[in-house]
Amino acid sequence: MSEFVTGHPSTHGDGYQLNTTNLFRQAVVTHPEQEIVFRDAAGAWRSTSYEATWRRVARTANMLDGIGVRAGDVVGVLDWNHLRHFELYWAIPGIGAVMLQMNLRLAADDLAYVVEHAGATVVCVDESLLGVAEDLAARCPQVRHWIVMSDRPPAEIETSLPDPLDHEALLARQDEEFGWPVIDETSAYSACYTTGTTGRPKGVFYSHRGIVLHTMMWAADQAVGDHDNVLLTTPMFHAQCWGLPQVAVYARARVVLPGRYSVEEIGVLAQAMVDYAVTVTNGAPAIFAPMLEYLRSLPEPPDLSRARMISGSTEPPLSLIRGFHDLTGASIIHGYGATETTPLVTSNRPKPSLEERLSEEQRWDLKRSQGLPVAGVDVRLLGSGGEFLPHDGKSAGEICIRGPWITESYWKSDDEGKFHRGYWRSGDIGVITSDGYLKITDRLKDVIKSGGEWISSIDLENALMGHPTVRQAAVVGAPHPRWQERPVALVVPEPGHEVDVDQLRTHLSATFAKWQLPDEVLVVGELPTTSVGKLDKKVLREEYADFYSGR
Repeated sequence: MSEFVTGHPSTHGDGYQLNTTNLFRQAVVTHPEQEIVFRDAAGAWRSTSYEATWRRVARTANMLDGIGVRAGDVVGVLDWNHLRHFELYWAIPGIGAVMLQMNLRLAADDLAYVVEHAGATVVCVDESLLGVAEDLAARCPQVRHWIVMSDRPPAEIETSLPDPLDHEALLARQDEEFGWPVIDETSAYSACYTTGTTGRPKGVFYSHRGIVLHTMMWAADQAVGDHDNVLLTTPMFHAQCWGLPQVAVYARARVVLPGRYSVEEIGVLAQAMVDYAVTVTNGAPAIFAPMLEYLRSLPEPPDLSRARMISGSTEPPLSLIRGFHDLTGASIIHGYGATETTPLVTSNRPKPSLEERLSEEQRWDLKRSQGLPVAGVDVRLLGSGGEFLPHDGKSAGEICIRGPWITESYWKSDDEGKFHRGYWRSGDIGVITSDGYLKITDRLKDVIKSGGEWISSIDLENALMGHPTVRQAAVVGAPHPRWQERPVALVVPEPGHEVDVDQLRTHLSATFAKWQLPDEVLVVGELPTTSVGKLDKKVLREEYADFYSGR
């Protein structure tokens, strides 16, 4: 660790606290007329303004204060990407409380554990999720208030929740002014729990300081301003929608809230991209791929040449990146992060110095990497012996990160093995090139060791998804009596296509050595995923653990 020193005193306002409240309040001062477009529970698109929304945020803060929510209390939110959820993003932390993001994709036991472990005493729930809340109520006795959010009057809503409060009725009695406190910037503003495939979820409590600095970085990195239209695609109930709600308001941009949607209703998102001329959004390849198919079905391809689509979760296939560019002009920008990192720590921006050095194909291929570390974070590669490895594009190590918005511990947890010399250990294996680009090569538990040599499951998966007949792919290592492990590949065909396994082998042979190729390529109807839509490799490893036995 570097030496910590105290230098000459400054005359800056170092006592001015970085609070989320100020992001919105200052935006309303300069851009009260800026539009917030939102989709309501009935699926209709409506419009409001920053100023009108800020008044409702103040009413919500007064309501929470009125029912006894105090600084340090935890308030859970069960909702989709609705306007009320957006208002709670500001009202809850604005009074010094903690907004608990309740991930709707978690199993019931895990979600109840999160509520109890975080210490939530109030939960705001959208009417469409009353069934989830009712199941939780019996498991979470410490919750003293359940607040139902709906456009319908209470008399029309049936629920078994104990003494439910009506959100809109409470707001109607509140003042539109609130005496916003100055909050110690190291206080938690929100909490989110990891969704790993092993063990209980782990709690990350984000500070006001951390999210404000993350917001400033994000807006600068992607040059987000008041000329932008920002669509919140990633769920607001997990990893704070990647910090995009705060970025949009900080930049005084137009906000587009799609409400509730599903992959089966992807047209809602794709059409919103067109109708509201979206220039910034976030999401995963699992969302962007069907969105591209919808846009291809339109009579005329839309002009989305100003759009920056931040893609995370998994590496976007090159076919997806080029597909959006060629059809609409939109840029898929690969980013990297996690619940523990607020989350953005890298983004794939082209460096001017590479434009002449790399061919066009090399520049396209570079877009698949996780990109450059953003300003403000320190990214290192940890070797097996505890040493940091060189950034030479060859030395592969565990990706470790530290910075002002990177967690240094888990809430009520002694999991010190996830930290090393102040760095959070990601569990991802990668390399960093001499140009500074991070490339994930695998997860620690997903690397396949065959005959003493390493095989990257991620590289194989991306190559398989580069074939026009393959929609999804997963590669896992199965125990092998001779080679320790051998790869097994599973592919889901593109709709209307048949997969020719021999063609896939030929396709892979152009990039991989013969010994790296999967011994078996299996065509399946679907692949298991985790609660946040990532491939669930744990399930696949268990299912195919005996695949090569006796062969």
